Amino acid sequence: MAVEMRGANARARLAYYIRGQAPDLGEYLLQGLITTLLGGVPGLPGLALRGLAYRSIMRLDGMPAIEANVRVRHARNIRLGRGVYLDHGVYLHATPGGIDIGDNTCVMHGTELHVFNFRGLPHAYIKVGRDTFIGESVVIRGQGGVAIGNSVLVAPHARILAVNHNFDDLSRPIIEQGVSGRGISIDDGAWIGAGAAVLDGVRIGRGAVVGANAVVTHDVAAHTVVVGSPARVIKDLRDDAVRAADSSTRAMLRRSA
Repeated sequence: MAVEMRGANARARLAYYIRGQAPDLGEYLLQGLITTLLGGVPGLPGLALRGLAYRSIMRLDGMPAIEANVRVRHARNIRLGRGVYLDHGVYLHATPGGIDIGDNTCVMHGTELHVFNFRGLPHAYIKVGRDTFIGESVVIRGQGGVAIGNSVLVAPHARILAVNHNFDDLSRPIIEQGVSGRGISIDDGAWIGAGAAVLDGVRIGRGAVVGANAVVTHDVAAHTVVVGSPARVIKDLRDDAVRAADSSTRAMLRRSA
């Protein structure tokens, strides 16, 4: 239970719990009824039933494939584009700014997209573009806002964390000092390696590569490769492209000679 609920009575705690799941009691009951009845139905029948019935609680374009045991909270704030695939055990928590997943994007099993913003940050949302692949057991925290572009690869166990704890007041426990969130952007065509952590306030440029288990604390320029903790640049992919082009040109000149 959040720090704000310390010392609160049972009624206040119950009201807080419901607000964390849905905007009001009616939506909480409707969301719970539909997901309880249909959330665990396996196979193609389950995909079909959820694709139809979840329209009453979510914003669905076309017919997304929602596997069994996908957990949704504040479902009204979730939009799934055409051809979206949500694997078993995905968890989407979409308050207040919502979760928007673009066409033909896959979110694999055990992944969590979480925007629960009980601290009142102004830009809490997660937006994922089209044709993106998010691997198994990825954690994305969107309290400060996360924007992921098109055709992005996010490998298993990566963490994208647009939130940070305040800790300047030495007289108080850190848990009582609140949080901040500057946001994270990951541009089109980037690749976030397995186990990497992208921390708040970072922008990953177009076509950049973040190595496995790297910890990214600063912006990553387009078409560069970073590794390590903290992450550092080890390669500019544009240099490789220039060398490859020069090599190809020399080969053509030799053949024509």
